Amino acid sequence: MSLSKASKAASVNETLPLAVARGPLGDEHQAQALSLDLSLPYLGVVSPKDVRHASALLFLDENGLCLQVAGKGAPGPVRAEFVTGKMGYRREHGGGSGQLVARAVGLQKTKADLHVLDATAGLGQDAFVLASLGCRVSLFERNPVIHALLSDGLARAALNAECAPIVARMTLHSGSSIGWLDRVAERCEEGVEDKAADVVYLDPMFPHRDKSALVKKEMQVFRTIVGDDDDSDALLAAALSTAKYRVVVKRPRKAPAISGPEPGTRIEGKSSRYDVYPIRALPPR
Repeated sequence: MSLSKASKAASVNETLPLAVARGPLGDEHQAQALSLDLSLPYLGVVSPKDVRHASALLFLDENGLCLQVAGKGAPGPVRAEFVTGKMGYRREHGGGSGQLVARAVGLQKTKADLHVLDATAGLGQDAFVLASLGCRVSLFERNPVIHALLSDGLARAALNAECAPIVARMTLHSGSSIGWLDRVAERCEEGVEDKAADVVYLDPMFPHRDKSALVKKEMQVFRTIVGDDDDSDALLAAALSTAKYRVVVKRPRKAPAISGPEPGTRIEGKSSRYDVYPIRALPPR
């Protein structure tokens, strides 16, 4: 969609589900490119609280790209942030290989330079933790809006002296990981390829029935954009066919396991747990 057509669509439709906009300090070129790449209307420079004809915005400001609900009283923005905030604190004061995700991947039992494939990257938080602990991480995110947020967050983190070496161990791919894993599985059967990764990590979106289970109001718009991952069982099967040592699945603590084989072990936290499907023993430390 051209910018002129996108702008016309913004004026014709009463309420758009999503549009691109920017603040006074947002990058104009990046905003226009996003509008074209994602075929979304571009609203120009706006204040999100004053927007009435779009439900949510991919919004560029001085802090980068975010997903922002429009209108007065809307919750705060959602962005992929690794330098400051929660991830910045976790990078500086985290629990190292004792963190739940690190234990689930097996970093307490083996060398930290494993190749981990994060098949459902989202905003990349767990992938960043694993990369900060020395893993090589390949990330797949099939939703183009979330991919744009993650790409922007990684680009900004790469400009930070402390984060740059971590981001250098992360490679972001677009599109669904299932097709890619299935192709790897076929090549493995033919003896052309070994395995996709040492560990395949899955964090599929779980269908919440109870709205109170949404921990943060700003994540409601994230869920609206992403939707539920209804192909989790197929993704698990593909992962089990291509992981070398184990598959790790993150789930809400009380949620059922994904359909398929039972996990070999579970590592539980306060609100979530990690189902671990061992394939073979990790190489010794």
